[in-house]
Amino acid sequence: MKVNVIGGEMSNEEIGSYVKYIGEKFPNKEISTLDLKVDGGYVDMNYTFESEPFERIRRITGYLVGTVDRFNDGKRAEEHDRVKHGIECCSCDF
Repeated sequence: MKVNVIGGEMSNEEIGSYVKYIGEKFPNKEISTLDLKVDGGYVDMNYTFESEPFERIRRITGYLVGTVDRFNDGKRAEEHDRVKHGIECCSCDF
């Protein structure tokens, strides 16, 4: 995690309390960057989280799935035999 203190100084204990606050508010996310902007007696927080891995989800034979590894042989055959539509390039005059 990268912490930037802007417009003033903060102790490590004070920075730690802001990190703890964000961690308690968003327990399932990991902080990527934290900007603390000091303005007199006020502190503005701007933070970003680490990106989460994305899993592709498709609709296959009526089911929303990421992969077909849990399909039985019949469903695998049905998926294999289905007509797959693609996007073809065409030369249209507009």
